[in-house]
Amino acid sequence: MSDHEQILTLFHALDQLPGPDHLEFPDTFDHALAKARAIQLQDRLSSDLGHPCQLDDQTQNASYTFKIAIPAEATEADVPLAVRLSNYGNFAVVTTPLPDSHADLDHAVREDALSASDRDRIVSALYALGYTLIPQHLLHQRYTGVTWLAEDGTTHLSYGPHQGQATWWTRFFEHL
Repeated sequence: MSDHEQILTLFHALDQLPGPDHLEFPDTFDHALAKARAIQLQDRLSSDLGHPCQLDDQTQNASYTFKIAIPAEATEADVPLAVRLSNYGNFAVVTTPLPDSHADLDHAVREDALSASDRDRIVSALYALGYTLIPQHLLHQRYTGVTWLAEDGTTHLSYGPHQGQATWWTRFFEHL
């Protein structure tokens, strides 16, 4: 099984976790632990990139709670980045600068939106703290899970290949 197939299988498994009546997080989500790890990641990225990164921990009604903004001046490509941390499976995604800008970080490097050394620093920090980096192109596939998102089939997303339809991005990294 390829890495991408493994990630899609993991999407389906996490999609079925018991949770409250909403889709924001599973019963097993530990907000305090997730925040502590997000702060560690913010500190690590600030140190590794040589510039303060900002942690947004005020996200509500979403399947992610924490986002770290990496300002353009902290990157060699002079492009702002963001790291979203899902409330499921220790998933992380890096956006450059919009959620559908690049299929993955290698594509961002090829398009000069991210330097190879910045990519390596960010990926290293994520892996060191136990996050699973998810390629955006997998997240932008149509959602085929078990929640009402699949039944409803609509969302407020106004970008990506499935505009107006729920995707795995919606399920694990978006406002619901």
